[in-house]
Amino acid sequence: MRYFCTYFDYDYFTRGMALYESLRQHCPVFTLWVLCLDQTSYDNLVGRNLPGLKLVSLAELEQATPGLAEARTNRSQVEFYFTCTPALPLFVLSSAPDVDLITYLDSDLYFYGDPELVFLEIGAGSVGIIRHRVGPELAIVEQYGIYNVGWVSFRRDAAGLACLRWWCERCIEWCCTRIEKDRYADQKYLDFFPTRFQNVVVLEHKGANLAPWNISNYRIAAGNGRATVDGQPLVFFHFNGFKQINRISYATGLGMYGISADRDVLRAVYGPYIQALLKLAAQGVIRQGLLYGHRSTGPLWKRLLRPVKNFHRLAREHFRGSRIFYLFGRVL
Repeated sequence: MRYFCTYFDYDYFTRGMALYESLRQHCPVFTLWVLCLDQTSYDNLVGRNLPGLKLVSLAELEQATPGLAEARTNRSQVEFYFTCTPALPLFVLSSAPDVDLITYLDSDLYFYGDPELVFLEIGAGSVGIIRHRVGPELAIVEQYGIYNVGWVSFRRDAAGLACLRWWCERCIEWCCTRIEKDRYADQKYLDFFPTRFQNVVVLEHKGANLAPWNISNYRIAAGNGRATVDGQPLVFFHFNGFKQINRISYATGLGMYGISADRDVLRAVYGPYIQALLKLAAQGVIRQGLLYGHRSTGPLWKRLLRPVKNFHRLAREHFRGSRIFYLFGRVL
C-alpha cells in the first residue's frame, strides 16, 4: 500500500482528478488524501465514494494545525495554499497511524508508470526530495529552490517527523511568494533538508518529475506511445504552466523556459494528459466550466472579456512556440 496526499481548489479540480486517475492506472494499491481548498471542490467529490480517495476539509486541517487559521489572515490566497503543503502530510501522519510513509504530490502531476520505481530509490530513507535539475541556461530557476515541492516523502520515524514538523512551523511563520534571503514560499525551505536532518534521500530517477524546466537536459524518446528519459521510463511529468486556451488549443508551458519539444514527445507526454482531462469531462466527473481551468461564473464583464483574453494568450503562446493542438484524439 502506498500513501499520497495532494490539494486543489476549484480551478485545479481537473488536474487533481487527472492525477488521481493516473495513480489508479499505475499504482496497484494506494490511498490519496485530497485537501479540498474550497467548498465547491468538496461538493464535487463528497458522496462519489471513489476508491482509494479520502477527503480532508480545510476546516479539519486548520483545527488540527496550530497557527494555520491565523496564517490565512496575513497572506495572500496562494501563499496560504503553499502554507498548507507541509500541514497536509503532517495531518495524515497524525490521523492515520497505519501510514508508514506519506508522499505529498502537487496536483498538476500525472503518472505514466509505476511510482514504485521512486519508492525503491527512497528505500529506508526518512525523507525523499527531488532536485529541479535545470540546465546551466536555466540556473536562475534555482533561486526559487534547489529542490522542487512536486514530490516530497516523509517516513513515520524520528528524522522524518522532525523534518516535516520543522517545515510546517517555518511555513506558518513565513510563506510568501517573494525571494527573501534563503526562503521562498514553501519551496526553498527544502534546501535545508539534507544538512539539517538525517537520512534524507535526494531522488535521481530521471523519469521522476520530468518538467518544462528540465526536459531539455535529457534525450526524450517516444516509442509505442511510451516516453523514456535517457533510456529510463517516464514515471511522472510535472505539468507546470499547462493551460487550455480553447477547445482544441493548449499552452504547454514549455515556452516559459525557451523549450520547443519534438512532436513525438508532445504526443507521448502531453497527448495522454489532454486525453485524460477530456475523458473526465465526458464522463461527467467534472462539471461544465471546470475543464478550462477557470470559473464559468462571475461578473458579466469578466465573462465577456474572456474570449479576448484567450485570444491574446493564444497569440502569445504561438510566438513562444509552446502551443499545441489536440484534435481527433491526438496532438497535431
